[in-house]
Amino acid sequence: MKKAVRRSRTKPTASPLSTELAVVVAAAGDKKAIDLTVLDLRKGLAFTDFFVICTGANTRQVQAIAEAIQEGLRKHGARPAVIEGVQRGEWILIDYFDFVVHIFTPATREFYGLERLWGDAERVEIPA
Repeated sequence: MKKAVRRSRTKPTASPLSTELAVVVAAAGDKKAIDLTVLDLRKGLAFTDFFVICTGANTRQVQAIAEAIQEGLRKHGARPAVIEGVQRGEWILIDYFDFVVHIFTPATREFYGLERLWGDAERVEIPA
């Protein structure tokens, strides 16, 4: 599968990730999430501080990424306020108040284009 290249108008923010966001990034990475992006929304008029956006190759992988993220955060005492889309597995949204995780299939991510909608948000640099 070809990885889509997305260009941002803003440079990545060099700020370190919070513990919870680091857990999300690690869990998604462990499940081989594609094109992981963290958007810092704190400077805008957003309802949350960060979006974490990633892609799974298919609905099963999307569901596995969501489960791994929830399990990892549960160990840190974090419980989501809202989880949507688990049954279909094309776009799973997990709201943790301070950040919202969006896990897509490739076609669904391309169709909704959250990075385009939030194009002014700064991208947070994800440690390797």
